[in-house]
Amino acid sequence: MNQPKLLNKKIIISAAADGIGWSIAQACMSNGALVYLTDKNNEALENISKHDLYEKQLFLDRVDTKNTQEVENYFIKIKDKLNSIDALINNVGIAGPTGKLEDLDIKDWQETIDININSYFYYSKHSIPLLKNRKGGSIINLSSTAGLFGFPLRSPYAASKWAVIGITKTLAMELGKFNIRVNAICPGSVSGDRMKRVIEAKAKSLGLTVEKVQKEFESYVSLGKFVDKEDIANMAVFLLSEEAHKITGQVMTIDGHTERMN
Repeated sequence: MNQPKLLNKKIIISAAADGIGWSIAQACMSNGALVYLTDKNNEALENISKHDLYEKQLFLDRVDTKNTQEVENYFIKIKDKLNSIDALINNVGIAGPTGKLEDLDIKDWQETIDININSYFYYSKHSIPLLKNRKGGSIINLSSTAGLFGFPLRSPYAASKWAVIGITKTLAMELGKFNIRVNAICPGSVSGDRMKRVIEAKAKSLGLTVEKVQKEFESYVSLGKFVDKEDIANMAVFLLSEEAHKITGQVMTIDGHTERMN
């Protein structure tokens, strides 16, 4: 019988109580990992606290990732329990506002940047010493195909996701000598509630039907269909595993091949 790919690996995942993050957490646990999951959504945390691996492989804390003090307090708590970790997955992100740049509210822009970029800095800053204590490990940053293309009507989101790629490439260079690998995953359009909200917002902004906008999004993909969150989780498990021990500084795109975004 093959040993689980992530047996006893200690992995911190931000904003992972639902969606892609929760799918990644489940895949990691299925492969033997111990998952330290944070989220700010009390209801979602309460729901997953009923999981049969809670307090065996799954450890939950409420953290608002854009609140520097809450993040710092969380890592103080973690360091009381653990001397090292094997991986960090920066998963937090919001879609941000939809509209032409000149029409956007400044507060909406700032919130998108704060959550989608600054939280990655906060979590990475506090996690790196724990990874160095382990003398190796992995960081995975969730970006997007919007970090590879221009994305009209979604400028704050695109700006933040391009920034994640820059952070990833730079950290891979800084941390390679410590045997810490840093990679980004760029999902395309992922089936689920979040993508549904994005499509509805764009339809409203352009005065089009939801059905027309969804077909438009699907037409941008070579395979002609959205990917599933499980596809993203499978890539995360691979990047965390020993099978990827020489992969760093890379941008792994899971999208059915995005041809354009407009």
